[in-house]
Amino acid sequence: MIRDAYREITRLIPEDSFLVEQRVKDDFDFPIHFHPEYELNFIYRGKGVRRIIGDHTEEIDDIELVLVGPNVVHGWELHNCTCKEIYEITIHIHNDLLDQKMLSRRIFKPISDMFKRAKHGILFSRETTNSLMPRIMVLARITGLQYYLEFISILNELAISEGQRELSVSIDEKEDFHNSDKIKKVYDYIQENFSKTITLDEISKLVNMSPVSFNRFIKHRTGKTFVHYLNDTRISFAARWLLETELSIGEISFKCGFNNIANFNRLFKQAKNTTPKEFKKQYIGLKRVM
Repeated sequence: MIRDAYREITRLIPEDSFLVEQRVKDDFDFPIHFHPEYELNFIYRGKGVRRIIGDHTEEIDDIELVLVGPNVVHGWELHNCTCKEIYEITIHIHNDLLDQKMLSRRIFKPISDMFKRAKHGILFSRETTNSLMPRIMVLARITGLQYYLEFISILNELAISEGQRELSVSIDEKEDFHNSDKIKKVYDYIQENFSKTITLDEISKLVNMSPVSFNRFIKHRTGKTFVHYLNDTRISFAARWLLETELSIGEISFKCGFNNIANFNRLFKQAKNTTPKEFKKQYIGLKRVM
């Protein structure tokens, strides 16, 4: 299961500091995955859900708050949960939200230490979770600099809280996707041109490889073929625009580079296990910090 983990392309863009997503759901249908961002995940009414982080597996109680480090394999599964209205807030955080010079300051040491331990996955105590729940739940309704400062304050409260538990014994971080000149070149090119037709020959020439060698290369680094990776990028942008704009599904389909809406709907449901229309209804809110 861990070996086949899915490399998620989050909706966090380079210009963001972090991204807050709120939703009510009746299932955890996203596969076991990893990504280069930190993830703070809050779940309410999730008793019976199974948590997987690295080599750790555990059935959760009705409320929990977990911090997962960059490229750590993780996921949640419905398992024995019977609730049809599970409340979830996921916060994706750029791994350079606070640069090393800032983290080296004494005042930020608790947060710096917590980020280092996040490679094991950190479960915060029930008391801490209950205490911070009201503040986490209103994050998406705060604006401006106050939003950023409140989130840093929450991170500090978590860092100094008692009763933290590291979850995974071994450290099974997936290879950093961006730590390669070739893969970075491919990533940047696709991010800029995903709305257009990109052929395997075209992308292979970009990194001076044959199509066969390139497909083998991208499959090794991402677990997907080039076409699968390109479509995942397009679906990621589509999901973002479904939540952040008033564009129609047809307009988003075209904007993301799909030549027909039926193909877009099929691939979106295949990736998200729900239709674009249903996906939009699941989210209570989404908030970006630039």
